[in-house]
Amino acid sequence: MFDRIFRLSENGTNVRTEVLAGTTTFLTMAYIIFVQPAVLSGSMFGQATGMDFGAVTTATCLSAALASAIMGLYARYPIAQAPGMGENFFFVLTMLPAAAAAFAPQIAAGETSAWQIGLGVVFVSGVLFLGLSLLGVREAVLEAISPAMRDGIAVGIGLFIAFIGLQNAGVIVKDPGTAVKLNTHFASPDLLVFFFGLLLTGGLYARKVRGAVLWGILAAAAFALLLRWWIVPALPDAWRHSDLIGQSRLLTQFHPPTDGVIFAAPPDVRPTLAQLDLRHALSRPMIPFILIFLFMLMFDTVGTLVGVARHAGFIKENRLPRARQAFVSDAVGTVAGAVLGTSTVTSYIESAAGVEQGGRTGLTAVVTAALFLAALFFGPVIAMVGSYPPITAPALVIVGAMMISGAARIAWDDYAESLPAFLIMIGIPLSYSIADGLALGFISYPIIKLAAGQGRDVRPLMYLVAAAFIAYFVWLRV
Repeated sequence: MFDRIFRLSENGTNVRTEVLAGTTTFLTMAYIIFVQPAVLSGSMFGQATGMDFGAVTTATCLSAALASAIMGLYARYPIAQAPGMGENFFFVLTMLPAAAAAFAPQIAAGETSAWQIGLGVVFVSGVLFLGLSLLGVREAVLEAISPAMRDGIAVGIGLFIAFIGLQNAGVIVKDPGTAVKLNTHFASPDLLVFFFGLLLTGGLYARKVRGAVLWGILAAAAFALLLRWWIVPALPDAWRHSDLIGQSRLLTQFHPPTDGVIFAAPPDVRPTLAQLDLRHALSRPMIPFILIFLFMLMFDTVGTLVGVARHAGFIKENRLPRARQAFVSDAVGTVAGAVLGTSTVTSYIESAAGVEQGGRTGLTAVVTAALFLAALFFGPVIAMVGSYPPITAPALVIVGAMMISGAARIAWDDYAESLPAFLIMIGIPLSYSIADGLALGFISYPIIKLAAGQGRDVRPLMYLVAAAFIAYFVWLRV
């Protein structure tokens, strides 16, 4: 049955490999289950938005499961989806204050709230996104991207994934003078867990052990438990209470289920379910935010889809089969997510971890979807792994390293092709945004090609995309 539905034999895979791949993808993106409600409720910033933490948690899992299942069954790609990082921060830190200011009298009178208007904006952007997908606009954009740009996107996302992994582990930290720097406290328990997982995973991968990434995650989790329960308590008091150990995330953030409770009832979703305010969302002050979310969702998805598909070998003759179905999956996920009570749902770059694990069909995404549903009942266990990034960070670094291989296919002596691709490569990680990184390449590509006398090589749609990006930054992102 699985072979008939997902065409496993045709793609050179099997159920075991797909299950391992789906589990790996889930573990590398499970952090969103805890980050999303912390962001949308405002608890991460110490300022409540009015959104219920538990309801957002359930909405996050349900929307991720639904969108991932649609991607797996309809588009048949091993790409998981969930509420997007970046869009959620924009939702809380930029759009909600704007909505609160624009509709202060209505909010004071109890007619609506900023977060309800925000969910309405996300819903409308998702509907527009669905329309563009069904009309084939996004598919046309995807096919207009040159092979060099596609490779640049894959490499840029690989660098981005690795950078996120290093940051999550605490290896790379913020610095006021240089933006980021290396954390030299290598004796920190957090860095010990990360390097243990990284070196073990790298060794297993080099030996071509099946499931290397997943085994690395499980081994890192076991090592973290060993440190937490036995090694750290055995240290002298002076060491145990030092800032290096006492303030480490291993002791402050990693919480194994010591009481033996691994099951928990899902939080009630009703406080956010169908609470979106469409009337105020469609008013003039919110139109720019609808366009911003539409733009972010469109190009985040294009970038992720190209990067993961290129790495997996899905792109044939510069075309991605079933691209329209993949885009529709994102759109439906965003619309459903807004109804459930969460921000924009999009494809996750962490899906590359499952692809690297061997995932090649939609069964990988379906397994990830099932695990998001299971997470609603296994909160303590998922919290243990997902809330302690040094466990899953090695997988992101390893996957990032694997995605760099696309740079070898770029004709570096053809500067009209290689320079825009290079701008995408460095733009994605340095801007910390797939969409903004794409903008650097998409704007520069037609201009450089024209200057080089190669304007005829550029598809007309790319000129329109470049103009759209320029307009986006000039009028919407001011």
